[in-house]
Amino acid sequence: MISTLRRGLLVLLASLPLMASAVAAPSAHDIVQDTTTRLLADLAANKEKYKQSPGEFYDALNGIVGPVVDADGISRSIMTVKYSRKATPEQMQRFQENFKRSLMQFYGNALLEYNNQGITVDPAKDESGDRTSVNMAVKGSSNSVYPVSYTLVKINGEWKVRNVVINGINIGKLFRDQFADAMQRNGNDLDKTINGWAGEVAKAKEETDKATEKPAQ
Repeated sequence: MISTLRRGLLVLLASLPLMASAVAAPSAHDIVQDTTTRLLADLAANKEKYKQSPGEFYDALNGIVGPVVDADGISRSIMTVKYSRKATPEQMQRFQENFKRSLMQFYGNALLEYNNQGITVDPAKDESGDRTSVNMAVKGSSNSVYPVSYTLVKINGEWKVRNVVINGINIGKLFRDQFADAMQRNGNDLDKTINGWAGEVAKAKEETDKATEKPAQ
């Protein structure tokens, strides 16, 4: 019996590396590809329902996209060290929640109008470091094509989206500039800027909408 248990333990220990490989974290490319596929499939199956109940779509969008986004890193990047070091944990948490909710709402509305003309994810790039990018091409109406590039960073062994560039518009930089501008307009009142962040995201959407009026091809 002891011999049998010992052999079983040895077999288990020997198989651990194989088991680890089998459950290895997905690549950055696979994360973008899988998230895009799942999102479009869910949208195609439930689009009419979501149009009647946008709140359900925002929840679904957050469930699919939320886990692969580095919300904490993005929030701190938008605030920059200048403001984030002055923010309390409660303010940072509130800003993250406001940022994610408003982002899902504004970009969710745009997705509800998208008719899935076609999205192509480019081949994988070098992922040997802690930062990489994944590019895709989004086909719009009248066969216009818009380039999208995601920046992903590796956090605790998992890839998370940190930034996105849409048709040349760097969303992270756009938000940073808007946050700094809002702080100036609000007399450096952090709470006022955080509470009004939905309006800033709306402005960002206007900028990206203008960008998509100028297709790359």
